[in-house]
Amino acid sequence: MRVLVTGAAGFIGSNTAELLVSQGHEVVALDNLSSGRRENIPTGAEFVEGDCGNRDLVTTLGPFGACVHFAAFIEPSESMKRPEAFFSNNVASTFRLLEALVEMGVPRFVFSSSCAVYGNQTQMPIDEDRPVNPQSPYGQTKSMVEDGLRWMSERGRMNAASLRYFNAAGASTLHPERHVPETHLIPLALETAAGRREYLEVFGSDYETLDGTCVRDYVHVSDLAEAHVLTIDALSTTASLTLNLGTGVGSSNRQVVEAVRHVTGVNIDVRYTARREGDPAAAVADGRRAQKVLGWQPSRSDLIAIVTDAWAQVR
Repeated sequence: MRVLVTGAAGFIGSNTAELLVSQGHEVVALDNLSSGRRENIPTGAEFVEGDCGNRDLVTTLGPFGACVHFAAFIEPSESMKRPEAFFSNNVASTFRLLEALVEMGVPRFVFSSSCAVYGNQTQMPIDEDRPVNPQSPYGQTKSMVEDGLRWMSERGRMNAASLRYFNAAGASTLHPERHVPETHLIPLALETAAGRREYLEVFGSDYETLDGTCVRDYVHVSDLAEAHVLTIDALSTTASLTLNLGTGVGSSNRQVVEAVRHVTGVNIDVRYTARREGDPAAAVADGRRAQKVLGWQPSRSDLIAIVTDAWAQVR
C-alpha cells in the first residue's frame, strides 16, 4: 500500500515509517522539519519537505491507500503560552490536510491523538468511554480533531481512527527520542546521567499520588509503531475507531528517576520545583480495547526495558 506519513521526521512518525517500509509499503514521508530531523527519514521512504496543511502540495503527492498523521505541536505547557499557534497548527492544518485527502479519495486516516483529551482524572485506569475534559489548549486541539473525524466517518468521507497515546518513550536503534528543546522526563534524566546536564528538574512533588509526583503510563515507541500499522489494517473493515494506547501500568516521576539510576549506575541530582501548568496528576490507560480490536500487545513497554533502550542511544 502507498501510505502518506506526516511528521515522519519526528520520534513516533519516523519509527512508524520505518516499520511500514520494512513491511513492504510504499511510504511518502512529509515533514516541514520545524522540529523533526532529516536523518530520521527511513531509507526507502520518499521524503518531501513541506507542510501537511498545504493542500496544493498534498494533492500532488497522491494517490494513497492511507494517511498516518503525526505532524503537530506536542507540548501542553507550551500550548498554555501560545494557544493560537497550537490551534492553527494542530487543528486548521489538519483539516486542510483532510480536505486534500478527501479530494483524492484516500479511504483511511490514522490520527495521532493523546491522553491529554481526558484532562485531570481521579479514577485510574482511564478507558475510552471516560468523558473528555482537556485542561490545555494542546489537549483541546486533539479533541477537536477527533470530533471532526467522527463526523467525517459518520458521513462516509473516510474511515478514521484516533489513537490516544499515553507517554511515548524508549528508543529504537535508528530513531531515538530527540526533541529540540528536550522536555520529556526520560531523555532529560538520561542526559543528566550522561553529564550533559548538571541536574534534573522535576515539576511538582505535592500531587495527590503515592509519592507526590506525577504518574504516567509509558509506552515503548516500537509498540506504538506496531499499533499504527495494525490500525491501518483495521480500518479496511471499520469506519471509526477511538483507542487508548497504553499499558495499564503507571510509573511516578520518582520511579522513573530510580529506574534511570538503576540502568545507568549514576546517582543523578534531582531538584523538585513548582508544578508545571497543564500537567495532570496521573494518566494511566485502560488499553484493553486496543488489545482486543487490533490484537496489539505492548510487549516492550516495561519501564526498565524502555530506559535501557533509550540509554543505549544516549551514551
